[in-house]
Amino acid sequence: MTEIRFYHMTRSSLDKALPELLEKTLQKGWRAVVWAKNNDEIAEISSLLWSFKPESFLPHGTKKDGHEAETPIWLTAKAENPNGAQVLFVVDGRPVEAMEGIDLVCDLFNGLDGEAEAAARQRWTAYKKQKHTLAYWKQTENGWTTPKGIS
Repeated sequence: MTEIRFYHMTRSSLDKALPELLEKTLQKGWRAVVWAKNNDEIAEISSLLWSFKPESFLPHGTKKDGHEAETPIWLTAKAENPNGAQVLFVVDGRPVEAMEGIDLVCDLFNGLDGEAEAAARQRWTAYKKQKHTLAYWKQTENGWTTPKGIS
């Protein structure tokens, strides 16, 4: 079964959390695919990844860029994995139906939005029933932590 990690953003927005997690993904030698809501959100994330840190580079692409197979981070609004990524980042709150080829799903949600938090709980419950390995990470003043007793 696929490991699914829930990232409960309470101290920073997606603009800060996603690039940091993508950076760690690339440091491990993994490829990533990011599922976003629509083309506008893809454009925003792409712009963010270009400007995240002046000293770092997060190589990414979209359908309009092409070269899926060579692109370490792929941004898409479709439920697809055209770059053969091992890690899937879900930033739009959609449940993941098919996980073939994906070793890790990172579900990022806004913990300051009650609806987003409730939807994340529903996804957690559904994935638990499907017997996936689940982990919960919450932002604190010291970074990401996983509270004891969460499963």
